[in-house]
Amino acid sequence: MFASLRTMRKPIARAALGCLAAFALVACDTVATGSRGNTGPRVDAASPVRVALLVPSGASGGGGMVGRSLENAARLAVADVQGAQIDLAVYDTGGTPAGAGSAASRAVAEGAQIILGPLYTQSVTAVVPATSQSGVNVLAFSNNTAVAGGNVFILGQTFENVANRLVGYASRQGRSSVAVVHASDVAGQAGRDAIVGAAQSSGMSVATVQAYPLSQDGIVSSGPRIAEAIRQTGADTVFLTANVDSDLPLVATSLPEQGIDPGQYRYLGLTRWNALPQVLSLPGVQNGLFTMPDMSVLNAFEARYTQAYGTAPHPLAGLAYDGVQAVGSLLAQGRSDALTASALTQSSGFAGAYGVFRLLPDGTNQRALTVAQVQNNQVVVLDPAPKRLGRAGF
Repeated sequence: MFASLRTMRKPIARAALGCLAAFALVACDTVATGSRGNTGPRVDAASPVRVALLVPSGASGGGGMVGRSLENAARLAVADVQGAQIDLAVYDTGGTPAGAGSAASRAVAEGAQIILGPLYTQSVTAVVPATSQSGVNVLAFSNNTAVAGGNVFILGQTFENVANRLVGYASRQGRSSVAVVHASDVAGQAGRDAIVGAAQSSGMSVATVQAYPLSQDGIVSSGPRIAEAIRQTGADTVFLTANVDSDLPLVATSLPEQGIDPGQYRYLGLTRWNALPQVLSLPGVQNGLFTMPDMSVLNAFEARYTQAYGTAPHPLAGLAYDGVQAVGSLLAQGRSDALTASALTQSSGFAGAYGVFRLLPDGTNQRALTVAQVQNNQVVVLDPAPKRLGRAGF
């Protein structure tokens, strides 16, 4: 597989960092959400609460598959909720912004008190006009922080979340200076910004920021320049935005070939390096660090889903489960403010399909993540995901 990548002479497809992949629903454009101030409706927690689920259930191809998996996970969560009554209403977005906007308008008109979804970045933008004036909060399945805020909260794992976890861990292990190496596309730039922000917050210096064109020739030709910059600036850590099914095989081979030895420099990865088993044999990931969810929790969710539906869930399915769990756990407390922003952003967070998480007042989220290392082509857990969220984070 990787050998074929080394002979390609056309742009590499960045599928998993486009608008549909596990924890990678990155923006294909930059958008803005509605104004802040919508706190959410008051509810009677002793009566059924109408929750609208916006998914591309009828869309053809991959979108329909993801939508069905999201719907199944939401229904599984409804069955799991104790002490709350959730009236789940499913609306098909067709996988388009127009369809999402129409579905949101219909859901609000039919009494939805909170909305889960939609899936795609542009679709999230499209639901804002239909929801911001009605006081209905939206728990979207995107991980694009550009659409968070106002009445929109995002459930997808963000680049900021991963970068903060890894930079914080590396800093505590004595690493002090990071080189950021990123693709020049939208996703690579978003990852770059997240890493730089995390480094600045942790006190780790940013030694250099180096970009490469997202193509075979671009990565190979950029290797010597990037390696020289890392050596000249004295970085002891190299943070890659590269994705496992596109640019990582080339980047994690090219840089070690140029003398950036994983035995001297600690490589960090913004994406799930174990998503493809072949990646674990790459030179540049040896002894490198990346993050995973709380795997014991995720494995349990996937087993229960498979038992209920006869097939494994899509990697994004747990986002719908998490949304229902957050709403259900607040309703189970008998709170009339369960669907307001102040309740949804409680500091203790919620227990979800991937581990514990919490929504933040700015519309983004924090998820408990495991720090893992590649050792001899195998994944070893260095720092397990926390089971509880402290006041200051993880």
